[in-house]
Amino acid sequence: MEHWAGVIMAAGAGSRMVSRIPKPLHKVCGKEMVRYPVELLQGLGIERILVVVSPATHTPVREALGDSVEYVIQPAPNGTGDAAAHAVAALPKDTANLVLLGSDSPLLRQESLQQLVEQHQASGSAMTMLTAPDMLAPDLGRVLRDEEGRIVALVEAADSDEDAWAPAEVNAGAYCFSRTWLEATLPRIAPSASGEIYLTSLVGLAAQDGDVVDSVASELPEEIFGVNDRIQLAQVETVMRWQILETLMRSGVTVQDPGSVYIDAGVAIGCDTVIRPNTSVLGNTAIGEGCEIGPNAVIQDSRIGNDCRVTASMLEEATLEDGIDVGPFSHLRPGSHLETGVHLGNYVEVKESRLGRGVLAGHFSYLGDATVGAGTNIGAGTITCNFDGKDKHRTSIGESAFIGCDTMLVAPVSVGDRAATGAGSVVTRDVPRNLLAVGVPARIRANNQLTDTKAPD
Repeated sequence: MEHWAGVIMAAGAGSRMVSRIPKPLHKVCGKEMVRYPVELLQGLGIERILVVVSPATHTPVREALGDSVEYVIQPAPNGTGDAAAHAVAALPKDTANLVLLGSDSPLLRQESLQQLVEQHQASGSAMTMLTAPDMLAPDLGRVLRDEEGRIVALVEAADSDEDAWAPAEVNAGAYCFSRTWLEATLPRIAPSASGEIYLTSLVGLAAQDGDVVDSVASELPEEIFGVNDRIQLAQVETVMRWQILETLMRSGVTVQDPGSVYIDAGVAIGCDTVIRPNTSVLGNTAIGEGCEIGPNAVIQDSRIGNDCRVTASMLEEATLEDGIDVGPFSHLRPGSHLETGVHLGNYVEVKESRLGRGVLAGHFSYLGDATVGAGTNIGAGTITCNFDGKDKHRTSIGESAFIGCDTMLVAPVSVGDRAATGAGSVVTRDVPRNLLAVGVPARIRANNQLTDTKAPD
């Protein structure tokens, strides 16, 4: 795609969303709408991508997209034609063609955009647009053709004299332009009654000058659905959610009840994994093969290995290696890392902690800011008391240790390999390996005697 550029319109106020959030940043299946056209253009191999923003949307859009694109500010809301003019002025002179997309049509497919580009290159036309024939789309502009089938005008829905619900060929809002033609023609657009300059007016000017406006018909009409309000946002999400589930099921994932499962666009799931009802898999999550997730699970931005089971539990920015069993009713907070073979049962909460291979924590425990060695058993009611009211402190538990029920580990503190604590102990001092600490506060039992001093390691 040498000498091509991409332009994305993201300067609109989106007043019908009734939101303090700019419309391009409302999410569909976990991803801001403006990210979808950016990824489409990147998929085409276009390296120069310009996003047109307003003074109000510039900062939040930049926070979302970072430096992956360039930004062009449209100082005043003077319409899509004015936005395009600002973008064209910012392009390098060697740009021969450009793809122009909106930021509110997240269902647009890579295949359609590829066909649009190929048709534009093959025809050498001034303008090539994506359309959808025989659509019931009362809020989209209608394509008018002459007797020979040539496109001669676009009529905005508000200006059309035809029945708004009559089938028609409609404008999908995706275009390819010859840069020199666009640069020469944009200044000729007459402002509308509201003073705005509409990009769609280019079609009439092209017909007037005898320039060719080519088109590509969408093969999947729902891809042209755009978002102007919260109702359309929900409708578009419904379509995309089913597309995501269909793709996963065709790749070997079982989804027992698609109507109750929510999976975001950035999720990857391996073959023979089963997603049970009332489960949400969100954000940048990856799940391996042969897992069972749900029912009633929420997985957010997490990594789950092969052959894991997560039942009625919540994971946030957590990592599970292979063969791990979690839940029901457990919560893994950010920074949790469970090594192979860990078992967490009912009501176990883990935060910023690493649990070694084969660790067992079956009931009612909190492990925060902790490191737990392989093969250790965490008794019911164990709590790492990691917060002193001002600072967080870490707890270290060695391998093959045994932490008795209702043990309070007052951090900073460590328990050595193969050490143990008695039920109900409050551990305020380090417990050396191979020894037992019991009591409140816990003391070391050495030679069947209790001592207040630290036993030799």
